[in-house]
Amino acid sequence: MRRFLPWFLITTSLTGCSLAPDFKLPELNLPASFKEQPAQAAPAIEEEKGNWKLAEPMEKADRGQWWKIFGDEQLNELQKQALEANQSLKSASARVEQARATAESVSYTFLPDLDIGANAVRTRPSVASTAGFGGPPSTNMKPFTRFSGQGVVSYEADLFGRVRDNYHAISHDAEAEAATYRSTLLALQADVAQHYFSLRAVDSERQLLRDTVKIRAEAARIMQHKYDVGTAGEPDLTRTLSELATSKAELIGLDRQRAVLEHALAVLLGKMPSEFMFAEAPLIGMPPAVPAGLPSSLLERRPDIASAQSLMAAANNRIGVARAAFFPRISLTASGGFESLSLADLFLWSNRTWALGQMAGSAITMPIFDSGRLFDKLDIAHASYDESLANYRQQVLVAFRDVEDNLAGQRLLGEQSAQLDAAAAASGRTTEVIQLRYREGDVDFFEVVNAQRDSLATGRAAVQIRGQRFITTLSLIRALGGGWEDAMPAAPAIEEPIAPEAAPVATPATEEKPAPDTGALQDMPLITPLLDDAPTTQKSE
Repeated sequence: MRRFLPWFLITTSLTGCSLAPDFKLPELNLPASFKEQPAQAAPAIEEEKGNWKLAEPMEKADRGQWWKIFGDEQLNELQKQALEANQSLKSASARVEQARATAESVSYTFLPDLDIGANAVRTRPSVASTAGFGGPPSTNMKPFTRFSGQGVVSYEADLFGRVRDNYHAISHDAEAEAATYRSTLLALQADVAQHYFSLRAVDSERQLLRDTVKIRAEAARIMQHKYDVGTAGEPDLTRTLSELATSKAELIGLDRQRAVLEHALAVLLGKMPSEFMFAEAPLIGMPPAVPAGLPSSLLERRPDIASAQSLMAAANNRIGVARAAFFPRISLTASGGFESLSLADLFLWSNRTWALGQMAGSAITMPIFDSGRLFDKLDIAHASYDESLANYRQQVLVAFRDVEDNLAGQRLLGEQSAQLDAAAAASGRTTEVIQLRYREGDVDFFEVVNAQRDSLATGRAAVQIRGQRFITTLSLIRALGGGWEDAMPAAPAIEEPIAPEAAPVATPATEEKPAPDTGALQDMPLITPLLDDAPTTQKSE
């Protein structure tokens, strides 16, 4: 045993070192503020601003139920269903469990292995083998059975940190997988919200088109009657029927778009599309404004950046593993047990046996010549680290691009939405004035149709942009890495519909028509009906 002690002391002294390079995050020239963030909204220091925590939470902090800032109970319920039943999230969770189990299994390499076993060997020694024990060769050797039972303890010394670096590399892989899970969770939550608001935006368009179809159907009925009695020409009738058919076709196209969105939302919720039905709900309200915070906090909150950082740390540890392969490896083993020619006498104390040395003992191995394979593996480890470093830098660039894109979208879409709302109101007023002139015989029916078409197009564009504002707000929250339930300001929904209701289809001919009010553009309908008391051109020959 005293001979074994020096080996133990040597290996113990060498297990505290590591050949992996010191891991440091690369220097990043982060801007002081986001380019697209309004100057007055850019924070000067890392502190809470209002109800939004800018840089205090770290990447592993709970993101909370950030979607509650929209104040929508139906969205809250959909998020709950997705969290419970989404299969992609369950798959990501299973991958995390696999990675953690792998890391845990590798952690046991720091401890010795203990095996026990029993054996029975039936053998007949040769004549030559019996002569090797000092006596004359025996020619009358009979077969016999040797019984044995023993235990074996083996341990690989962690020389130069090879075992430790390998464990740390796999642990970082597990951390990267956990960050990927958080990224999957954030993507799922954002996708559910985006599909939800996309459906509601489509419902607003469908509501607008249905009102338009009703108006044009009534106009077609009136025009058909006038054509039958000879007070309207055939071009007026065919143009009316054409506009009606076009509106119906556009409505069918929106129905198809809604069905696709509904099916996609069902899959996100872990349901069969045939089992899910989303009730029609036109989009109301405006999305809340989301401050971007400090650029430095983005690195702490984005799970994809955390994943890239963990992979970079794992690659750094694998350089240490590749370096340690050039140095000796020491495996310490010991065996002990019992051995006997009789099974009944196997466990007698006099039949004990043990071994330290050679195959069961201190084994030192060191590569001398391997045709350069170890150098190639070291080059591979360095190249893998360089790849992970480039991926990390690229992920940071992508993260800042995502934030800048959505900050610009949040600002510019707000301005665009205001202009389109004004244009829709003005277009609706224009349509009403032209229809008034049509009733008085100053313009023909084609001008009425063109005005109605322009009014519909402007109204639909306004609805679409408002839906895009909700989607951009969600994309910005996702680009920032999510939010925190106690840090997001609640934004109550505005109980005002986006698309104004259509005017009555017909007005009695004896009703007094008020003069146009050019100062009330916001109250004008997008599409106004063709009234049946208007003069028309003569029927075409």
